[in-house]
Amino acid sequence: MMKSDFAEKIGIAFVGCGYVADLYQATLSNWTGLLDLKGVHDISLARQRQFASHYGVPQYDSLDAILTDPNVQIVVNLTPPAQHYAISQKCLSAGRHVYSEKPLALDLPEAKHLVDLAQEKGLYVVSAPSSFLGPAGQTLYQAVRNREQGVPRLVYAEMDDGMVHRIGYENWKTASGAYWPAENEFETGCTLEHAGYALTWLVGMFGPVRRMVSFASCLVADKGPETPTNYTTPDFTAACLEFDEGLVARLTNSIVAPHDHQFRIMCDDGVLSVDETWDFSSPVRSIPLPTTRLQRGAKKLLGLDFGKRLQPEASREISTAKRGYPMDFALGVAEMAMALKSGTPPRLGGEFSLHITEVSLAIQHPEIFGAEYYPTSAPEKMEPMKVLELSCS
Repeated sequence: MMKSDFAEKIGIAFVGCGYVADLYQATLSNWTGLLDLKGVHDISLARQRQFASHYGVPQYDSLDAILTDPNVQIVVNLTPPAQHYAISQKCLSAGRHVYSEKPLALDLPEAKHLVDLAQEKGLYVVSAPSSFLGPAGQTLYQAVRNREQGVPRLVYAEMDDGMVHRIGYENWKTASGAYWPAENEFETGCTLEHAGYALTWLVGMFGPVRRMVSFASCLVADKGPETPTNYTTPDFTAACLEFDEGLVARLTNSIVAPHDHQFRIMCDDGVLSVDETWDFSSPVRSIPLPTTRLQRGAKKLLGLDFGKRLQPEASREISTAKRGYPMDFALGVAEMAMALKSGTPPRLGGEFSLHITEVSLAIQHPEIFGAEYYPTSAPEKMEPMKVLELSCS
């Protein structure tokens, strides 16, 4: 792709002003020198006006108005998952780059079509999440590359969020007044909503999933008044994922088990761990294998693991979204904009986003893909983020 001829800042527009839009808006301030929000649009005029008024941002009368504005280079698709494909397809067809909330689409052929369409038109299409590009993810990636605890053999990744339907989601409200879309979240399912947070870390570090075995079940069919009609979407899934060189990962997703977002890599000489993959500042720890009776006793009796915290190569001050989401949601859009300016592919784009979508769909739908499945997409391992790349604000 050619290097961008646009001005210093990249013009973006939000399509969708619901719950997640506030999380992106809250972190745009990290990228004031790179991203320029030209305006927002929502199919609900009332919601659009409420969001735009609260944040003091311009509004578009329609999606077509965005797509005819020459100052918009990237459309940030923040619509509900069922609308992702249609909106992204229209934006790509109109010659706009697209950054989409997860998943890329709810249907694998549609996701493939978006990637093929973007390639055909010389455009980028990227899907969230981007948390792996943050400090915790990149520090862990550095430790893996440096063989901090030897060769990785096994990964345990948890994406459990507790019994969401019983912890007061009715009161989850953004600064601009949007409520958490419970019915839509339940219908889409916790796997398609959240598996990507672990999968991007796994695929970014170890390359594509070559073989997988999955199980999925709806354990709590009645989630109260916001339960979708004929609700059968799995609220628990478990998958074993095989990568090159024999590495295996076990990934769980649920809104039944207690909150747990740990990510642990078992290596020949110890463990690399992150307690919370949703927290950009979560400590990355290197824990040696206990090899003596004294070390094993200290672990068992005193809880001592003789681990150490690994420090990032460098850091920069960032704002993060609050209310349980201490992440820079705008980071993925910013990395995409940096790629657009430099003429290099975005790390999360194209085949990478397609692979995350394919694996997520296969985990949630073993009845369609088969309990054992061999993904067809195959992205390369990700190039690490450099600190200087994060200094564009």
